[in-house]
Amino acid sequence: MPTIAIVGAGPGLGLSIAKVFGGHGFDVALISRSKDKLDALVSDLAEAGITAEGFPADVADPAQLSGALQAAIGRFGRIDVLEFSPHPGLSMTSPKDVTVENLRPQVDALLYGAVAAVQAVLPGMLEAGSGTLLFSTGGGAINPYPMLADVNIAQAGQRNWAINLHNTLAESGIYAANVAINLLIGTQAPEGVPHRAPDEIALDYWTLHTTRTQAEHFVA
Repeated sequence: MPTIAIVGAGPGLGLSIAKVFGGHGFDVALISRSKDKLDALVSDLAEAGITAEGFPADVADPAQLSGALQAAIGRFGRIDVLEFSPHPGLSMTSPKDVTVENLRPQVDALLYGAVAAVQAVLPGMLEAGSGTLLFSTGGGAINPYPMLADVNIAQAGQRNWAINLHNTLAESGIYAANVAINLLIGTQAPEGVPHRAPDEIALDYWTLHTTRTQAEHFVA
């Protein structure tokens, strides 16, 4: 069985991605901080006939994250697809108010977390000559939002690296792409607010994994 690891798994998009890949025969490794929430996701997936297991870790702690992914590799054999989409929170920081202190949590989770996750799974992918790395950001990684300056900085760095991986790993059989989501994820939203259901967005991830061509996908 192939395996997808979802870093930052939650009851929204993460669960939808798990169901899409699980429905195509994937086992699912779920990683987030809360064991109780992971247990609930595993139970939900089990009801859908999908084999899943949770591995608690703080994505901002490289050692914890690496350990969780190594445990997932030990459980499932290797990670064939890594999907990275943690949500460290939005602090509503303007560009002039960015400091080292308020930027650090975003960089730790979104950029350093992504690097730690890839370093944990990439050796196995290189050895197998195949694999997929999918990174999720907001649209502000491309066109920054003034009220999300700290998040934008971290996600822009993550996006830059994802595209760099796309451009350099293809000849090794590994596909990497960034997904920039520039709308509200949900089945409903206030009038005039663009939104899209997580189950629909999750299908885009499957399409990227199977077509393996785009360096970036913009969801708007």
